[in-house]
Amino acid sequence: MKLASQSQLSSWLPSIHPQVWIFAIGRFFSEVGTGFTLFYAPIFFVNQVGLSATAVGIALGSASISGIVGRIVGGSLADSGRWGRRRTLLLATAISASGSLVLAATNNFTILVIGSLISGLGIGFYWPAAEAVVADASEIDNRRETFAIARLADNLGLAIGIVLAGFLIAIIGSYRWLFVIDAISFLVFFGVVYVGINETEQQQIKELEKTQYIASWITVLSDRRFLVYIAVNIFFTIYISQIHSTLPLYFKNFVIKSTTEGFAQTTISVLFAWHLVLAIICQLPVTSALKRCSHTLALTVSAILWAIGFGLIWVSGTAPSHNLVWVILALGVFAVAIVSYTPSAASLVTELAPENQRGVYFSVNAVCWAVGSFIGHPLGGWALDQPRIITDSFWLGFSLSVLIVVVILQYLNRILAE
Repeated sequence: MKLASQSQLSSWLPSIHPQVWIFAIGRFFSEVGTGFTLFYAPIFFVNQVGLSATAVGIALGSASISGIVGRIVGGSLADSGRWGRRRTLLLATAISASGSLVLAATNNFTILVIGSLISGLGIGFYWPAAEAVVADASEIDNRRETFAIARLADNLGLAIGIVLAGFLIAIIGSYRWLFVIDAISFLVFFGVVYVGINETEQQQIKELEKTQYIASWITVLSDRRFLVYIAVNIFFTIYISQIHSTLPLYFKNFVIKSTTEGFAQTTISVLFAWHLVLAIICQLPVTSALKRCSHTLALTVSAILWAIGFGLIWVSGTAPSHNLVWVILALGVFAVAIVSYTPSAASLVTELAPENQRGVYFSVNAVCWAVGSFIGHPLGGWALDQPRIITDSFWLGFSLSVLIVVVILQYLNRILAE
């Protein structure tokens, strides 16, 4: 019986490179800080700073502009023999800490934009290098599980950060300290990378001469299969941006018909903690179940779940009763949709990218997140400033957009088989 249990455990936790575990620890601490601000930033800037939802959406979306620059430069730096993944990560965490401190001091639209631009630059430098580190340390047989471990650390940190933030706001009533804590978490991550992360083997064996940056980018931008994936990936990142910015404000400020006001702050905290806890529980089992599927089929499953989730959000805002139940169901579906998407998407990029160009490929992949935020944040803010009927219909529009995603995925599946 004991041997059977050990065998089952090893099936859930395949042999993972030690560097991935160290990196996951750093990501966990960083995401705890992110959890303090991710879902509460829109509420703070609208309800306490006094900005409109549209203005906040535009300001948060501006991070995507600097984020695109950071992702392009960061991907090239991550592939550079002179710079590499590790130094790029150290630069990213230092910039992100600075951005969080600026956001903590925000009292008008201009400072909010400045803080968002700095934070976006830090995130831009971070993602290509971070994904390349995990990709370098993975093997074909355990690639999806390796990325799942990294995402598991992210979600666990976010869940803890959200819960702690809810209690902290209830005690001190100040949102600004949330951004200070976020800055501290980036400094902790900086320390973990500095002490525990070495340059990956694939990066060490590369020639140290100047990387042929232009040639690398030409290769990426002429990869038809990758570009089709990028098109569909932008849809997924727009969907995810709604969870981070639009939904918290929607739950807080929009009247639920069965009550006299929106959800309380503590209720929102518990709701998103539930969303992340379910993602944590489902991450490895869902990854294991979908491992037998092609990447495109796994992404199709995720897309269908997004359609169902947005439909449930529409029901939660229009139903005469049991609104909280519908929201719980919707966030549960979103959790499974995300854990279906992230490992398969990252694994597909790894398989499409040559080893010595993973940083550039993940740079373009990360640009999708910047584009998704640039579109999603202002779009969500605009929808919340419209009459109620338009705001509610907004979620149905997202559900219908999944049809486009499924069609593109079917095309991608066909050209991947060529």
